[in-house]
Amino acid sequence: MKKSWLLVVSILALSAILLAACSGGGGGETITRQDPPADYAGKTNPVAGDQAAIDAGKALYETNCLSCHGEKGLGDGPAGASLDPHPGNLQAASKDASEAYLYWVVDAGGTAAGRSASMASYNGVLSEEEIWQILAYVKTLK
Repeated sequence: MKKSWLLVVSILALSAILLAACSGGGGGETITRQDPPADYAGKTNPVAGDQAAIDAGKALYETNCLSCHGEKGLGDGPAGASLDPHPGNLQAASKDASEAYLYWVVDAGGTAAGRSASMASYNGVLSEEEIWQILAYVKTLK
């Protein structure tokens, strides 16, 4: 009887340790985003919902974003696997963040927005229209 009791207590203790190590609470990560500076505040996507822009955005995404953010924008691209922190989940960000914020991060880079320095600035690399096309495409990812 004593051995059975010890076994039960040991299993319960081990289970508690494993749950704590795996963040067994089930809560997701909360991301705090800065407000975009005045130059970006209030920007909205002028090509949102335009299929030609979404198609162009897909090609631009595949060239510039897929390697880090992955095929579906989940932050699981092959190049992103080696980054710490891992690239952001664009599906979640496109639902939670304003268009102005998303544009700012792509244009100015992660550091400007208080995020990862691994997110490069695309200012001078992509035009304003190209950034909006990518963001229009990202809204379609599922």
